[in-house]
Amino acid sequence: MAPRAMWKGQLRLSLVSIAVELFSATRTGASISFRQIHKPSGKRVHYQKVVEGIGPVNVDDIVKGYEYENDRYVLLEPDEVDAIKLETKKTLELVQFVDVGEISPLYFEKPYYLVPADELAEDAYRVVRDALRTSNKVGLGQLTLRGREYLVAVKPCGDGLLLETLRYADELRKADPMFSQISGKKADKELLEVATTLIERKSGPFDAEAFKDNYAAALQELVKRKMKGKSAHVTIEKEGRAQKRGDNVVDLMAALKKSLEGGESKKPPAKSRAKSSSKSQEKSPPSSQRARRKSA
Repeated sequence: MAPRAMWKGQLRLSLVSIAVELFSATRTGASISFRQIHKPSGKRVHYQKVVEGIGPVNVDDIVKGYEYENDRYVLLEPDEVDAIKLETKKTLELVQFVDVGEISPLYFEKPYYLVPADELAEDAYRVVRDALRTSNKVGLGQLTLRGREYLVAVKPCGDGLLLETLRYADELRKADPMFSQISGKKADKELLEVATTLIERKSGPFDAEAFKDNYAAALQELVKRKMKGKSAHVTIEKEGRAQKRGDNVVDLMAALKKSLEGGESKKPPAKSRAKSSSKSQEKSPPSSQRARRKSA
C-alpha cells in the first residue's frame, strides 16, 4: 500500500514555486508494541477520564487548562483554541541558507521525504536539489502542519530532498549547567594518543544496517516462542566489561591497550610453548633414571 502524503503544497525559492508532497521518512510499525491486558480475564485494559471526588466524566465537559500556579489554571474553550490555530499553509518558502554541519544535532527532530508532486515539477525540483548540493547549503523555512508552525531544514538526500523539523531555541536546555561540574583539566597526553589510535582503527563509513536492535529482536523472538507454546527463555549476548582495579577505578591505560590488542591478553604461540616444553623434557632425565642414580 502506497504511503499517504502528510502535506501537499509549494516549495518556493524566490519567484520559483515547485509542487511537492511530504512523506514521513520513518516507520511507526518497525518497533514492537504491547497492549495492557487484565491477566485473569485476558481482556484489554481501558482507561477512563476521572476527576478526583467526582469519578468518570464526559469528554464534552473537558477543556484545556494552563497551570500558572500550583493547582491554579487558566481555562481555554475548544473554540478559543481552534480560533488561533494556523491554517495549513500551502507554501514552504526557503528564506535562509546555512552551511551543512552548521546546525547542531540538538535541533534536529524528525525526518521527512520531500518529493515532486508530478513530472512537471521535476525539472525545477532537480535544480533546487543540485544547487543545494553544489553550494553545500541547507535551506531553512517554516511549515504549518496540523495547526502548528514548524521550523524546518531542507537538504539533498540521494536523488531527492530531505526535510527535517527543527526544535526552536527555547525548547532546548542550556548545556552549561549540565557540564559545569566537569573540570577544565586536559586529558593525559599518552592516554589521548592510545584512545585516538583506537578510534582511527575502528573508523569507517557509516552503515546503519550493520547495527541491530538486540532488545527488539529478543522481544520478537520471545513473542514467537510464546505463540508456539515453547519455552520463554531468550538469551541476549552480553558485551565484556573492562577490568577494574581493586579500588574499583578503571585502569584506563590497560583497558585502552587491551582494546588495541583485540581484547585478548598476550599469549605465546602454541608452537613456541610446545618447543619450550620439549626442551625441558630433554634437560631433565626420566624419573626412573633419577631413581637409579640415587640408589647407586
